[in-house]
Amino acid sequence: MLDELCISIVISSEIRRTGCLIVVFVKCWWNPLCLMEFSELQRQSSTIAHGYHGAQQSVRLRSKSVVSNQNGPQFNWGSPPSEGGEEGDSGPPKDLRERPMPMHLKRAIREVQQMRVPVVTNWQSWKRSKAKSLSRFRADAGGVMSYVALWRKALHKIGGHFGGGVQSYFMFLRFLVVLNFLSFLLIAGFILIPSIVFRSTSTTNMTVDSTGPEVCRVYDPNLQGLVVFYQYFLDLLSGTGFMEYSYVFYGYYNNTVAESSGFHYNLPLAYLLTSVFYFAFCLICIIARMGSALRVAVATGSGAAGSYSKMVFTGWDYGCQGDRATKLKQKSIHYQLQVDLEEERLQKKALSLTLGQTVGLCSLRIFLMLVSLALIGGAFFGIFNATVFSQAQVGAEGILGLFWVYLPSIVITTGNFVVPFMCDQIALFERYSPSTTIIMALFRSVFLRMISLGVLLFTLWSQITCFKGSKECEPCQYNNKDYPCWETRVGQEMYKLALFDFLITIAMLILVEFPRRLFVDHYSCALTRWVGRQEFLVPPNVLGLVYGQTVVWTGALFCPLLPLINTLKFFIIFYCKKVTLFSNCRPAVKTFRSTTSTIFFLVVLLFGWCLALVAMIYSLAQIHPSMSCGPFRSLTMMWSIVPNTFYTLSLTTQDFMFYMGSQAFSIPLFIFSCVVLCYVAALAAVYGKSVDLLKAQLKLEGRDKQFLVKQIEELSREMGVPTRDQVDTFDTGAAN
Repeated sequence: MLDELCISIVISSEIRRTGCLIVVFVKCWWNPLCLMEFSELQRQSSTIAHGYHGAQQSVRLRSKSVVSNQNGPQFNWGSPPSEGGEEGDSGPPKDLRERPMPMHLKRAIREVQQMRVPVVTNWQSWKRSKAKSLSRFRADAGGVMSYVALWRKALHKIGGHFGGGVQSYFMFLRFLVVLNFLSFLLIAGFILIPSIVFRSTSTTNMTVDSTGPEVCRVYDPNLQGLVVFYQYFLDLLSGTGFMEYSYVFYGYYNNTVAESSGFHYNLPLAYLLTSVFYFAFCLICIIARMGSALRVAVATGSGAAGSYSKMVFTGWDYGCQGDRATKLKQKSIHYQLQVDLEEERLQKKALSLTLGQTVGLCSLRIFLMLVSLALIGGAFFGIFNATVFSQAQVGAEGILGLFWVYLPSIVITTGNFVVPFMCDQIALFERYSPSTTIIMALFRSVFLRMISLGVLLFTLWSQITCFKGSKECEPCQYNNKDYPCWETRVGQEMYKLALFDFLITIAMLILVEFPRRLFVDHYSCALTRWVGRQEFLVPPNVLGLVYGQTVVWTGALFCPLLPLINTLKFFIIFYCKKVTLFSNCRPAVKTFRSTTSTIFFLVVLLFGWCLALVAMIYSLAQIHPSMSCGPFRSLTMMWSIVPNTFYTLSLTTQDFMFYMGSQAFSIPLFIFSCVVLCYVAALAAVYGKSVDLLKAQLKLEGRDKQFLVKQIEELSREMGVPTRDQVDTFDTGAAN
């Protein structure tokens, strides 16, 4: 039989430093693994003997040279992987564990390397020992960090039961929890703790400036007299009352400059610089995570060639446990193949359309796009009117007053639920490919969520700055009558948005998801079969996290403790989502590509960061700060604290800073940056060509394997050995 056909590969290598001759006989049965070994050894021997060009030759062209070489393929058994760079190899040292070789061949190489007595200098020996120690330290540190990582076991359990797609959502949630917690530590170290210390100590010399007209410095948020018992609960939900004048919001912080025993601390400057550095820190974390995701995307490849073979042979998730997870993963792979085939079918169909059909399809898509934009515009109009009406009902009390102050949040949340659902139904008639349909739906959801927040801010700013030219802003340069401390009012709106989003998540879990699961499990009818269990859709859930994080970034300047509140919110949401995942949900059959989704969600998160950055810059540089509250009450603009502090520095420091901003420094820096960018671009181009050459070599190796299989089949026919198809036919006939 063909399985009994075997070859003997004689691998010999002379170790010149020790004078030993090592001959290893490897006997492998004829199977695909043996073909890979034979092809790999041929590639290595051809690369050593003839260079890269020789490796590009096919087996058919170099079969004569292989037959004439009686010693067989050569492999440098005596040289360890760490010496590759010392002997002229331009690539980095490659560990033996990373080489594409069978295990018995690696063991043989390791035994030969251990028998060899290397002749190295003291410097090489010290360098090698330090490299091994550093590698071992990195491995141990990585193991410790992975062991103490937050929710490590829970994430492994989620990945094992529901696959890597659902696990990516919870990993993204963990990333946001850690990001918000580190941001809170930053704010607490430079703003919160110094404010508490300066208020509690009596030995520190403090100066508090208050300038401006008397009418602009009137602000008394404290409640007078007795209040009903439930008023504290309403204040907790709305951010008013005892919550308004506390460390939670901007208005409680003073413009304190503390001096004690040579120690000088400028709280307004620390408040501003901490906010700026907070945004920079979040940007660095996002870019670092996006870089790792892009490396994974580049490593997996994005070309259409070979996508089906990659999906079939490398698409399985070995973390799946149980029959249910296995069947769901099979359905997921089946759906991905179906999506790719459907996209190819639609592309061929689009190419075969006539001019009239193409014009009709484009007209239909344009009309449906206008309908979607009309729905989104209607949502924006509703948010604008709800915000204006809510600000006019600020004095209302009781449950009705709580409803009025939460009206913008209610309208925004309702629009985020209703409008995307209607746009998804419209997308079914646009006749896009499945991937394009998902991308269009996500784009509309992102646009609605982000711009709705921008509409809310625009409405607030138009009323704060008297956008219509009202005389109410003349004495204080802002609407002091309705907004005596407008920064606190904006912080309250962001606080209510974050809190309402959390309450809606909990309410959906208790009032919708659990009753739906009970209804589906305990009642059998056509309706329950049509409804079914809820699918855990990763894209909408991640977009909800991005929206919540954008709210936090927007309100962090006016509500310094909002990162801490968001940390607790996401921490609770993690366990709530975990409970509903295992109890109520089933993974979605139609999955989103992991690499594409990771990059897309980070891009959306970066878009939310940009929106929050625009809001912060406008607040710092355009709107006059409140004269009755906050650390910038004595300034015309919040950013004015920076030049005012700059001119208090020494002349040497001022000259140095002026030089850093002058053309004498900026032009050489720009030229140096251009040189570095050109070098990186050239390096990327070289790496791209290398990748293309390696891909071409892989295709050539595939043709070589096909040629070898044909040769074996011809040899089997000549020797009278039955082929695999004949054996399968014989077994089938015997079974019948």
